[in-house]
Amino acid sequence: MKKLITLFIILISFSLNAQSTPEQMIEDFFSDYQSKGVVQAIDNIYGSNPWVNSQTDAIINLKNKMSDLTEEYIGKLHGRDLITKKEFSGKYVIYTYLVRYDRQPVRFTFEFYKPSNEWRIHSFKYNGDEFEAELEELTRLYNLDLENKN
Repeated sequence: MKKLITLFIILISFSLNAQSTPEQMIEDFFSDYQSKGVVQAIDNIYGSNPWVNSQTDAIINLKNKMSDLTEEYIGKLHGRDLITKKEFSGKYVIYTYLVRYDRQPVRFTFEFYKPSNEWRIHSFKYNGDEFEAELEELTRLYNLDLENKN
């Protein structure tokens, strides 16, 4: 019986440790997003930060705007790809994802902060139309750079 309890405690500690990483929090966010909806996904990810109230005006506005990302408006969600990961001093990290829908890509940006021992969400943003404009601008800059090299 003692071995079973010890094994159970070890498994719980590994589980708690695994869920505290930014990568796991992002996985949980996307899982919640697809199965429980945008409101629950945002509430759950912001639940990692005791300094953020999920009912502030900014978060309520984010939930309302993201509610537009429905199949009727933007099409089916086909997946996500990590665009960038930027880490600063091992205590702040930014993950940017290209989220693929039928109609258009959308950028999701997650910022995490680790003030002491636990990671917490610092900020979450998404950009739809702005992202497309940025991609067009990057393409123009890339093409200009290629022309200058030739």
